[in-house]
Amino acid sequence: MNGEVVTAGSAETTAVVNPANGEIVAEVPAGTAADVDRAVAAARAAFPGWAATPPAERAAVVRRIGAGLTARREEIAAAITAEMGSPLTMSRTAQVGFPVAVAESFADLAGDFHWTEEVGNSLVVREPIGVVGAITPWNFPLQQIVSKLAPALIAGDTVVFKPSEVAPLTARILAEVTTEAGLPAGVFNVVYGKGSVVGEAISAHPDIDMVSFTGSTRAGRRISAVAAGTVKRVALELGGKGANVILDDADLPKAVETGLMMAFANGGQVCGAWPRMLVPASRLDEVVELAVEAAKQYTVGDPTDEATRIGPMASEAHREKVNGYIERGIADGARLVFGGSGRPEGLEKGAYVRPTIFADVDPYSVIAQEEIFGPVLTIIPYADEDEAVEIANSTVYGLTSGVFGEPEHALAVARRLRAGQVDVNGGQWNPLAPFGGYKQSGNGREFGHAGLEEFLETKAIQR
Repeated sequence: MNGEVVTAGSAETTAVVNPANGEIVAEVPAGTAADVDRAVAAARAAFPGWAATPPAERAAVVRRIGAGLTARREEIAAAITAEMGSPLTMSRTAQVGFPVAVAESFADLAGDFHWTEEVGNSLVVREPIGVVGAITPWNFPLQQIVSKLAPALIAGDTVVFKPSEVAPLTARILAEVTTEAGLPAGVFNVVYGKGSVVGEAISAHPDIDMVSFTGSTRAGRRISAVAAGTVKRVALELGGKGANVILDDADLPKAVETGLMMAFANGGQVCGAWPRMLVPASRLDEVVELAVEAAKQYTVGDPTDEATRIGPMASEAHREKVNGYIERGIADGARLVFGGSGRPEGLEKGAYVRPTIFADVDPYSVIAQEEIFGPVLTIIPYADEDEAVEIANSTVYGLTSGVFGEPEHALAVARRLRAGQVDVNGGQWNPLAPFGGYKQSGNGREFGHAGLEEFLETKAIQR
């Protein structure tokens, strides 16, 4: 808080457990509502000075933050692998590489953003919203906070941040990097703790002007309800159940290989994953064969081993949840073609599950409708294109999806999907494109101009 390491108001701590072996790797303070009050006071005091700092100077700080994260890549990657089990190779690339790219993209954006514009006889001015409360999950612990912190800093806001208690280690590193980058004291403050305590306090706090949350839909509903008491802005990036729609004219091997990667990456612990693969009924057997062969390449094991592609689930509790869904799929009659319930052979210790593929899945069954958040792929046959679109749009979620087929045909289908981001034929991730969900996948957008505007107020001055 306020640029310094401070003692928490409570002597209680929370253990950080390595899910690969169950060992405690660290302990962090269990913050209190009083700690949130102290952090908010620091952020409120720092706000006028930071808001008055020219955008170009704010962007320079954000750029230095990106450089600082790059310089500590190995340390950050090791911390993420230890705290939530992401394979080390992915921790180095996606877990560190993505947030650096996001920081740089927002720094670039500051120079050409329209901070003011003339509309008739009005001067429209975009100003910082104030103090932002940021609450993030454990699956991409650095990516999720940088996706909020970078645009908030560019906008001129100050931030109070609560990391997940499951994966809090990178928060300390990020705080150190921001200080070294020249961020003034009080602009970025970190309060560890549980959602039921620290998250509630942030959501309800009268001196917090906005809450930006990434996590489960259930938690997002609670934050919205609590924040409504002070009518603050709430931006939510919530759950997903993405569909990979494979059309008749698709490059089938590419569609299946990419789709499986989008289902299994980070152990399936990705809100933007594609756990549903929709295929023409006439090509179901061919798709199943391709998927099973591709799945054999996903080595499960020690996340510090360079050869590992799927590490443990982030916690033992989450392992039990994912395994429960696998058992539910079997009980409901889905055809198990790869994996299954229980631990992988030779991995009796640690939060490991078996990567699993079901075929002939009822599109309205539990495993096809609810977010499993693990390496479980459901292959769903469809009769025609209209049915494929209907199935893809059938869940309460609408975050991401993919479409594979002849480019113009795939684009036409992509336009029919009720999702905030749709990749056509494996389109590359673009940090300048807006990202966010339809329906119960949330509201608001991250990245690019839209992501920056989330953290700004708009004022019209009539002249």
